[in-house]
Amino acid sequence: MSIPTLALREFGGERGGEPGRPLLVLGPSLGTSSILWESCAPLFGERYRVLAWDLPGHGRAPAATGPFTVAELADALAATVAAVTDEPFFYAGVSLGGATGLELLLRHGARVRAAAIVASGAQLGEPGSWRDRAAKVRAESTSSILSSSAERWFAPGSPAAHPDLSGRLLHALQDADDESYALCCEALAAYDVRGQLGAITTPVLALWGRHDAVAPESKAAEIARGVAHGQTGVIEGAAHLPPAEQPEATAAALIAFFASHSEGVPS
Repeated sequence: MSIPTLALREFGGERGGEPGRPLLVLGPSLGTSSILWESCAPLFGERYRVLAWDLPGHGRAPAATGPFTVAELADALAATVAAVTDEPFFYAGVSLGGATGLELLLRHGARVRAAAIVASGAQLGEPGSWRDRAAKVRAESTSSILSSSAERWFAPGSPAAHPDLSGRLLHALQDADDESYALCCEALAAYDVRGQLGAITTPVLALWGRHDAVAPESKAAEIARGVAHGQTGVIEGAAHLPPAEQPEATAAALIAFFASHSEGVPS
């Protein structure tokens, strides 16, 4: 196993807040990139400095050079953010980005003021299914899973409501490095922190999309019950990518949650 290399994107100026504001770090789902958060970034920008990270071989990040775990993604994220600031930050991550968030809280909890785990879980899918998807992508590329991914990602009507963004997200999947995507699948096959949730003392919001079949309400409830300070929330009209499908509702939920845990944080 190896510590992978991630890439950070800052939503700057009008869109992403100013350097003196509290830092909010945003994580992607598998197959997407920082594009996932583009519609939310302007809504966060008045309150936070906003950074988003890309998975290995996705977006701006270089391809993975070897296998890694979700825990090692969390270590890489902690190190990448530490190069920007040593101050504690707020975190929100979707799907694999949410799983990375839970590992971040377990391994580097003092670095995070509060975390939103979006469309994710303490364990996701079946290990065999993840390994099968990894094999398919290695053999046929990420283009072979565009249709099935679109079905998982979007609620009914979402692609029509946001055609540009949904199209760009699918292009991001198509452009992702095949081997890096496969390695992410294998990391998820081995990921399971259900037995460790009780060690998380950072405040957590487990947010789920009403139409999400990948990480439904039961996954959010499991997180909220398991951590020391957890709560759940639902985003109507969304499936597995709430920040893209319902950016206003997602941003409002996160802003309200982070505001309730901002005592002593300059604004």
